Amino acid sequence: MSEAIAFLSPRPEVLSRRAEILADLKELVPPGRLVEERNALVPFETDGFIAYRRRPLAVVLPETTAQVAAVMKYCHRYGIPVVPRGAGTSLSGGAIPQEDAVVLGLSAMTRILDIDYQNRTATVQAGVTNLAISDAVNADGYFYAPDPSSQLACTIGGNIAMNSGGAHCLKYGVTTNNLLGVKMVLVDGTVVDLGGKHLDAEGYDLLGLVCGSEGQLGVVTEATVRLLAKPEGARPVLFGFDSAEAAGSCVADVIGAGIIPVAIEFMDKPAIEICEAFAKAGYPLDVEALLIVEVEGSEAEMEAMLAAIVEIAKRHGVKTVRESQSATEAALIWKGRKSAFGATGRIADYICMDGTVPLSQLAYVLRKTSEIIDRYGLRVANVFHAGDGNMHPLILYNINDPEDAAKAEAAGMEILKLCVDAGGCLTGEHGVGIEKRDLMLHQFTQVDLDQQMAVRSAFDADWILNPSKVFPLEGRG
Repeated sequence: MSEAIAFLSPRPEVLSRRAEILADLKELVPPGRLVEERNALVPFETDGFIAYRRRPLAVVLPETTAQVAAVMKYCHRYGIPVVPRGAGTSLSGGAIPQEDAVVLGLSAMTRILDIDYQNRTATVQAGVTNLAISDAVNADGYFYAPDPSSQLACTIGGNIAMNSGGAHCLKYGVTTNNLLGVKMVLVDGTVVDLGGKHLDAEGYDLLGLVCGSEGQLGVVTEATVRLLAKPEGARPVLFGFDSAEAAGSCVADVIGAGIIPVAIEFMDKPAIEICEAFAKAGYPLDVEALLIVEVEGSEAEMEAMLAAIVEIAKRHGVKTVRESQSATEAALIWKGRKSAFGATGRIADYICMDGTVPLSQLAYVLRKTSEIIDRYGLRVANVFHAGDGNMHPLILYNINDPEDAAKAEAAGMEILKLCVDAGGCLTGEHGVGIEKRDLMLHQFTQVDLDQQMAVRSAFDADWILNPSKVFPLEGRG
């Protein structure tokens, strides 16, 4: 395990009271909802950022907002750190605990509380999975737009914490664009409601502040999200190119022409081969880069948009254009893309980066990424949301080789700095967590960070909520 990223030192006064704390927590939740045995805590030591792990003090699995409030009130009273956790799919270490922390897992809060087609909203508990929302309304012709690759497992509470996106965020936006309200428990156990079924929350945009705050301002227990009517039709099309730069330039020109497909996804040759071997989706294997472009609407609308995109692609030397011919083929195309992370894990350990760049810089950043990876003697598979410039290079390495792991982390940090220097930012949807925490000063000045930390302190003066995350340990106010 790499130790390049530091954690805060555990609080001795908390560790010394473990037995007493466990006894008290047991009184606050139903039987079986407190995990305390050492071996049973192992699954909660890490999340999708598997290079780091810490065993928590205990794990609480509440079923209601009232139980969350009771736990928060208790932990606040005694200064016990709390790490909120959804499904543990975070790729930035956002849910990794520390030895003095209570993990507040929301996986048992899985009720869909209300579906309101008149207002086109759904209200759900935080442990409901992303895909479960769309599944619940699919038969009635609706869906929930944000669709992270982990949507089968990731929960709406985690999506809100990280402001998650997905393949279709190009047209429909990320979580914050589809979130109308939350019920949230503050650090002292106070329960507040922000927003609701109405179009815009009243007063200051606290909802926008909470979405993407990585569990540091409070614990979201319920969410009201926007439902959309399913389009008349949708069609993914594969565009193959002889170079990653040509594909990147094509994306920039499509968006620059005012054409907004529902999705534009990018894969380079290593990613194409990995995903095709797993999904048998029919991806062309004789190209260096692949775009999955999905259009939707009536047949006439789809044909017109595709014709315009094909003309732009021809100017960039497109080698292959292949339209899906059936619903089964379309599903396979998306299965390959959404299985990219899991399929890559079959062949190697990897770190998944999450930088975002202006579309005009895509070709340049792809070229420089390749140079960085070559310099470290590593391999990379690039797969990302090309339409909004959210890059996800998967850096392949051997997690059991400390030297290899150090190289992968160093290469990843260079790529993220490259994204910022090209006019982008450190994260598009995975959050900062511990992974990007020490790069925050590359994105922001200390004055910027002091202002952000002042907001965080207004919600949690003692910094017991997810304390090792987001802000560099040095220079904290």
